[in-house]
Amino acid sequence: MVNLVVNFDSLHQLYRAYMPFIKPAGLFVATSESHYLGESLTISYRLPDATQMHEFTGTVVWINPLGASGGRPAGVGLKIKTDPESHKNHIEKLLSRELASADLTCTM
Repeated sequence: MVNLVVNFDSLHQLYRAYMPFIKPAGLFVATSESHYLGESLTISYRLPDATQMHEFTGTVVWINPLGASGGRPAGVGLKIKTDPESHKNHIEKLLSRELASADLTCTM
């Protein structure tokens, strides 16, 4: 069962959601639904300019509440549990130029 579905329409949107400080891999998902730390969720996501959906199960390790500081969107950050290296490699390959950016993300 998929709990949340995300379509990343741009590299900038993906950059803002990627959580490289979560090891082995993490991804932020904007949602107004309530979730709790330690909750297990299944996420289906599509990368920019792709037609294929990717899916993983992850654990909630970060929560941005509604009205979070810095204009950050409400949502949850997930530690990727299902094949994290594969998801990390796909994402980092797309973000190779953006990873050195100082732009704000959805979490930091």
